[in-house]
Amino acid sequence: MASLTIRNLTSTPLQFTHITRSTNPKSSKRLSRIARKVTEKAIARPVSTATGPPSQDVAFAINALFALKTNILAPDRVLKESITLTFGHDGELHEGTIPSQSNASTVSTALTANARSSYTIVYLPQDAYMTIFSSAALDGWMGRLHDETPLSAPSMPGTHNSPACYPALPSVRCQAVGVREQLDNGVRFLDLRVQVENADNRAQDGLILVHGAFPISLTGKKYLRPVVQEVLAFLDQHPTETVILSLKREGTGSATDAQLSQRLRDHYAVDATRWFTEPRMPSLGEARRKIVLLRRFALDDSLKSEWGGRGWCLDAESWHDNTADDTTPSGAVRVQDFYEVLQAATIDQKIRYVDDQLDRAAAVATILPSTVIAVTATPAPPPPPSPLFLNFLSGSNFWQPATWPQRVALKVNPAVVQYLCTRHHLQPDTGGPRDGDGGTGVVVCDWVGKDGDWDLVRCIVGMNAALERRESALPAPAS
Repeated sequence: MASLTIRNLTSTPLQFTHITRSTNPKSSKRLSRIARKVTEKAIARPVSTATGPPSQDVAFAINALFALKTNILAPDRVLKESITLTFGHDGELHEGTIPSQSNASTVSTALTANARSSYTIVYLPQDAYMTIFSSAALDGWMGRLHDETPLSAPSMPGTHNSPACYPALPSVRCQAVGVREQLDNGVRFLDLRVQVENADNRAQDGLILVHGAFPISLTGKKYLRPVVQEVLAFLDQHPTETVILSLKREGTGSATDAQLSQRLRDHYAVDATRWFTEPRMPSLGEARRKIVLLRRFALDDSLKSEWGGRGWCLDAESWHDNTADDTTPSGAVRVQDFYEVLQAATIDQKIRYVDDQLDRAAAVATILPSTVIAVTATPAPPPPPSPLFLNFLSGSNFWQPATWPQRVALKVNPAVVQYLCTRHHLQPDTGGPRDGDGGTGVVVCDWVGKDGDWDLVRCIVGMNAALERRESALPAPAS
């Protein structure tokens, strides 16, 4: 029986005080009957139904961002055993049970009245691994970060072809739920592809949502305008948040990038209090309650003179196609977008590229203005932020059903959860964190939220613990 490893991915140490072990009565009786009937001669080793005392006090602590292999035996999967652990910090006590009844993440139960903390537990039985995150309210998780935080710093869940949740060709549909449900559950990066409708009529605002050459719905055209309205309504209700909107021109017809940029400037990104279109990485404080426009298209000449001749919007106009690692010419974005998953065996290669990009993002230590002020004798402009790390989990092959988006996500998404919980930013020899903030960058997912499963999103948001810990030690910014 494997020993249980516990990883504390919160910003504070945790003290463990008690464990209680319980077994499914039906499983225990069934195994006991088998053990009685099978003679010692007929089996290679005796059957044991005891995995540990039913209840015991313990006394050990796990520092923030550390993992510890304990001497606690992991729950016996054959007996359908569960373990409830009592733990806490700063006088508060909580308890969490592994595995959960649904084998998904679970939220701890507070044993202390008016507890200020809450914890999310992800248990991976195949690894005997329990990871504890601080429970962020997914609809408002950015509120935990300082205004001065560069927008490239947070670990941020995103979705690929975000509105492609309608009945469609299986190679076209990429999402299980709509944009508003994604936002309510923590997604803060939306990837949209549009086709300019009536391209020669600049007075028109129609932008049709597409995926490649295909519409995202078989039941009729879907347009960008309702998506933008959904995003702005969400931001009105959650003013601590921001949403990065990545736009690219796809579809059929003769429209150009220049026409797309004109249409966006004329009809969408008009109100500077709701859209951030300056061609630089904003701070979180500058971006709150706004859409930050990331352009994957070339500009019309008239827009190249915007912002003092610096252009318009965060520039992600181009990167090498099907890349495992590339930085845009503007330096604004570093991306993994290997999407040609031509056969099922290629999915493992895709996962390796995803893990590599996670490692690159984790090694970045965000330079916060307060840090610069604290170590310099005279105030100086802080260095520019690091690029925005984009890490696409998506991949597909139109001609191969085994590599349609949902099939790829069924393998990639759990692999990323496992990597984040058990290996990301972890030094295996010490159980402590590696250098850097341990962030993930923007992780751009397919098929999150299916059947209410948001564990991947929770893990990504949870990786902000090291950044939050650094920020909590800084002086409060001057008002």
